[in-house]
Amino acid sequence: MVDAFIHLFTTPGGYYLYDVNKNAILSLSEDQYVILNNYQKGNKDSGGTLYSKQAIESFEHLYSLGFLSTKRPKEMYHPISDALISHLNNKVKMITLQITRRCNLRCKYCVYSGNYETREHSNDRMSLEMAKKGIDFLIEHSKDNERVFLALYGGEPLIEFEFIKECIEYYEEKAEGKKSLLTLTTNATLITEEIIDYFQKHNLYLLISLDGPSEIHNKNRVYGYDDRGTFEKIMENLDMIKERFPDYINNYVSFNAVLDPQNAFGCINDFFTDFESAKESNLNASEVAHYYKKEEVKVSETYIYEMQYEYFKLFLSKIGHLDKKYTSKLVWRHYNQRKDKYNRMQLTAEIPDKTHHGGPCVPGVQRLFMNVEGNFYPCERVSETSQQMRIGNVDTGFDTDKIKTLLNIGKVSEKNCNNCWALRFCNLCAAAADDHDNLSMEKKISNCSSVKRSVEDLFKDICTLREFGDELKEGIYAFDNTDWRV
Repeated sequence: MVDAFIHLFTTPGGYYLYDVNKNAILSLSEDQYVILNNYQKGNKDSGGTLYSKQAIESFEHLYSLGFLSTKRPKEMYHPISDALISHLNNKVKMITLQITRRCNLRCKYCVYSGNYETREHSNDRMSLEMAKKGIDFLIEHSKDNERVFLALYGGEPLIEFEFIKECIEYYEEKAEGKKSLLTLTTNATLITEEIIDYFQKHNLYLLISLDGPSEIHNKNRVYGYDDRGTFEKIMENLDMIKERFPDYINNYVSFNAVLDPQNAFGCINDFFTDFESAKESNLNASEVAHYYKKEEVKVSETYIYEMQYEYFKLFLSKIGHLDKKYTSKLVWRHYNQRKDKYNRMQLTAEIPDKTHHGGPCVPGVQRLFMNVEGNFYPCERVSETSQQMRIGNVDTGFDTDKIKTLLNIGKVSEKNCNNCWALRFCNLCAAAADDHDNLSMEKKISNCSSVKRSVEDLFKDICTLREFGDELKEGIYAFDNTDWRV
């Protein structure tokens, strides 16, 4: 039991074990937890008292069921690797076109702001010929998919509205026979009635960047020519959409709030709770990006306290102790993500000799990003200045060797990963190791402690919710001294 591939943790209401080989959470008694904890620390008895025969037999029963195995993977190797070329040729799901690098704003946390090592503002724009090549590439490489996505990205894409119309009409023609979806991300300052009328006719999903009330939003989202905040202009445009296109704003408009952790979370939450234009719309929230940032993102204690309080209220609502209307839309995804991860936790016989930690998508398949020059990247979040992240070009196709390297990023830190209890739930992709010149083991493993904390928090949340009656699904196994109950 000393080397068993497990992780022990507790909640206020119970004692638990996560078995990596079986990919299962086990509920323990306090005595069983103490025994396992001592064994893991190399202490086979506590205070000179030998463990009872019954306790030892109970763990022998676990062994017979395949639990408490010491088996570790021998190699980090992504299971998609052997079928990678087929996926790249036939299963590309979407393409995001960077139609321009121009923007009328200078948001202070933007990846184009100069505060990141990724990219900077410029007047570069994509040619229509290049955009058509990107759309053709998507159609040609999505033969196995019934639906495909085209996302339009900037800079601020609405600077190029006439160009957008040509892209959309070309895409609709080429994607005929498939379910084609259109999305566009905008700062919403350039929206006009003509633009919304066109988008409504073409069923385009609009993602509007809005960070909260004016005093929060205007701290970071400012015009490029006079540093003036943009909140008031966005509200004016939203009022127009709500008045003239009510079906569109209810069904096709969603909002993305970038949470600056130096602000008060409660203030942002109060705004979105009362914000009439967003009440029927989806709301996504994400914190200021930390990959590639030149300086560390600062976090206030007030932000953490207020956010965790909203998590607490959300969990109370899930166990029937609080009406959902009192919870924050900003954290709804927190529960859904936990439920999704738990529901995908399938019992296994043992961990394979060749496997890979969680985290990396299949570069080029999930969120293919094409910049104005036609270069390919795994997604829009990685650095355009990194040679490691450039995975091809629309004229020459995919660089499969680079993609395979990014897909198997676990090889950079293979020894650590093979022995990590959190490997199945790791969220690190190649961006965590990218230092522009190479893929750095040191940079990647510097994130490992935060990943482990996050995974343990996930397990604790799941178990606490079930202790209070939230039926996420059957799958935490209860153990007493005589039997396992599945």
